[in-house]
Amino acid sequence: MNSNKNRHDNDMPTPTAGVPPYASHPAFVADVVSAARDPGPKPFEAVNLPVWRASSVLFSNVADMRAEVAATAGGERRAANYATAGTPTTFALAEAVAQLEAGAHPARAALMPSGLSAIATTLQAFLSPGDHLLMSDSVYGPARLFAQGMLARFGIETTFYDPCMGAAIESLLRPTTRMVYLESPGSYTFEIQDTPAICAMARRRGVLTAIDNAWASPVLARPFDWGVDMSVLPLTKYWSGHADVLMGATVVREALWPQLHQAVRQQGLCVGGDDAWLILRGMRTLEVRMRAHERHGLEVARWLQGRPEVARVLHPALESHPQHHLWKRDFLGASGLFAFELNADVTPQQVEALCDRRAHLRLGFSWGGFESLIMPANISALRTATPWRGGPLIRLHAGLDAPALLMADLEAGFDAMRTVRG
Repeated sequence: MNSNKNRHDNDMPTPTAGVPPYASHPAFVADVVSAARDPGPKPFEAVNLPVWRASSVLFSNVADMRAEVAATAGGERRAANYATAGTPTTFALAEAVAQLEAGAHPARAALMPSGLSAIATTLQAFLSPGDHLLMSDSVYGPARLFAQGMLARFGIETTFYDPCMGAAIESLLRPTTRMVYLESPGSYTFEIQDTPAICAMARRRGVLTAIDNAWASPVLARPFDWGVDMSVLPLTKYWSGHADVLMGATVVREALWPQLHQAVRQQGLCVGGDDAWLILRGMRTLEVRMRAHERHGLEVARWLQGRPEVARVLHPALESHPQHHLWKRDFLGASGLFAFELNADVTPQQVEALCDRRAHLRLGFSWGGFESLIMPANISALRTATPWRGGPLIRLHAGLDAPALLMADLEAGFDAMRTVRG
């Protein structure tokens, strides 16, 4: 990670004044084009893999069938006695996800129908009744609800911790603590955790670590280099990039694969070939798109810093961010997602006026596609260890729109705020 320290101190051109030049993981750039290629002989060769659609898998004889059943049960690579275990299309995507996310670390990936499905399956695979889970207080809201609901019903207790504690969360460990679940940056509030320190502490104490790597993707962060045991990815977002497919993945260290594989197989979790093909197509341009997302997001964020209606901007790449030093140490750049806090006297009606006055920004959940999105954030019910005490919070995803168009939308929204009486 020390090699990343001065990644912005280079001679790359700066497209916008005040916006640092973009860097990306060199291994990602090398691998993203070559990953998921079929090196074998083909009767017809095209640039992209074909889509395999299947349910039943056919065998030449009973002996072959029995061998494939055993291989599938054991989680061997590219083994499938039934298409829920995979097809050539989904195998290619799973292998590419593991390669790009884990880098040089031996790892395997399982594909899930959504990002939340990947989160839930990961927690179910490695936690049992009586176990204790430490979860970041700024985790993705549905992940919190799953822990408070489904996990609690099955006798698994969750403690939510302040994401700024770092390795001091060791004081929250119990003899029954099985996992620390991180998300960095945090959802909506964008705290950067000292993930390497947390992982080192957890490994010393025999506790597993999992992280949601939605914000950065492997272009900007390699969590396995920080020491995590598993990484959860919403492929729906930046990997797809086009807001037209739902999928998630969990990448685990090789030694943990049998446990994850059994959880996936026993719940019948699978993805279709068409959806996998869409993710394969989207991932080829991921690195290029992330450059634009970072550039556009930082330009808008710096503009918002100068607005009188804005109390502060929550963006890890800004020098004003409390954990900016951790971001510089651990990340290779920024995505297009950040938030800004309005002044405390702004009313709910004014927030609605801001978010409804739009020509280019869209109002909607999720993010990571080409579209730019705005979302008022009500996180009071999603924080316990770190209650939100600031003004109204707005989340913004800078897509591929020109930043000037987004700033014009926001300026019109600020004007609309002033015409509304609370």
